[in-house]
Amino acid sequence: MILEQNKIYAKYDDTRIRVYQAYNDRIASEALELNTLGDSFKKDRMTWIKPSFLWMMYRSGWGTKKDQERVLAIDIYRTFFDELLSKAVLTSFDNSIYVSHDEWKVQLSKSSVRCQFDPDRDIHGNPLKKRAIQLGIKEDMVQKYITEGICAITDITSKVKEYRGKIEKDVFDNTLLPVETEYK
Repeated sequence: MILEQNKIYAKYDDTRIRVYQAYNDRIASEALELNTLGDSFKKDRMTWIKPSFLWMMYRSGWGTKKDQERVLAIDIYRTFFDELLSKAVLTSFDNSIYVSHDEWKVQLSKSSVRCQFDPDRDIHGNPLKKRAIQLGIKEDMVQKYITEGICAITDITSKVKEYRGKIEKDVFDNTLLPVETEYK
């Protein structure tokens, strides 16, 4: 369950929503070849998907952190994303949602979808007042993500490098950023 004050901003249309993930060359190349995550991707651990482009840039250091050098834009079906939201359990206890701390811990331990909201970021990595959602998926939901959730995968690494260079030269134009609107 998601708190109403935490809004989701993303690039989406009637059927798809874009999330971002960053990987090493092996995982990214395989994903692009297969149009899904392949055997190099560790399916037995939690993976986090992020609809906020700038949160992903912050998390990956604009594609400079080890094993996050390749940035992928992954379009997933909205029906799958909505299913993730419906199954999500917050990563921290909130007494306005959960009856008790113990009940939340039980739900968290049983859920294959975790949700957290962190401060979104600007192009320099500074926190904003707006929050960015991250969904952690594991077990059956990772399998469903790989087999049914993904529509298309686009390698945006060269664009990320271009943007990083413009930011470093202080000539970046924010209109280049993906348009992310409130997800309904």
